[in-house]
Amino acid sequence: MSPSADPKDPMETHVASLLAELGEDPSRDGLLKTPHRVAKAMRFFTQGYHQDPAAILTGALFDVDYDEMVLVKDIDFYSLCEHHMVPFFGRVHVAYIPRGKVVGLSKIPRTVDLFARRLQVQERLTMEIAQTLDAVLQPKGVGVVVEAKHLCMMMRGVEKQNSFAITSSLRGSFESDPKTRAEFMELIRHRKESFA
Repeated sequence: MSPSADPKDPMETHVASLLAELGEDPSRDGLLKTPHRVAKAMRFFTQGYHQDPAAILTGALFDVDYDEMVLVKDIDFYSLCEHHMVPFFGRVHVAYIPRGKVVGLSKIPRTVDLFARRLQVQERLTMEIAQTLDAVLQPKGVGVVVEAKHLCMMMRGVEKQNSFAITSSLRGSFESDPKTRAEFMELIRHRKESFA
């Protein structure tokens, strides 16, 4: 075990063992604090397990007489792939059509972060965001699109540097009404650089 690993913290002990298994010396100067840093980082990267998405959203629901699309786009996110525990990252676009209630706009990126800060696959991340908004807001429809680059594909395996994946989850009017779906897709095509 590394001299810096806290014997009371199993995660630090495991990181020190991993460094040794990789052929490193956990007691060398540059790695002395690595077990502590990695454990702290992993707890931050996965803090979504300890947060309640419904509590985030229900704390900021407001009655309104508005029934047009609400869109928050280009929400940056960073997550860890559950298969290799390496990052994938990108943008999320979220839209919904209210049914008498809207949620504070900042709560949508917070909901994205909550689910991204768990071990994930992109498909499930997309569905979890949509399911939660649908269940809590009970809107006429919800649309979520996630665009991401996966380091597991870029650094290992096929090593394709310019590939990215797109997933979507459409519910209610976003699924049943072609015009609503088309409006959503058209709005998210406009990149954030054009907002300058």
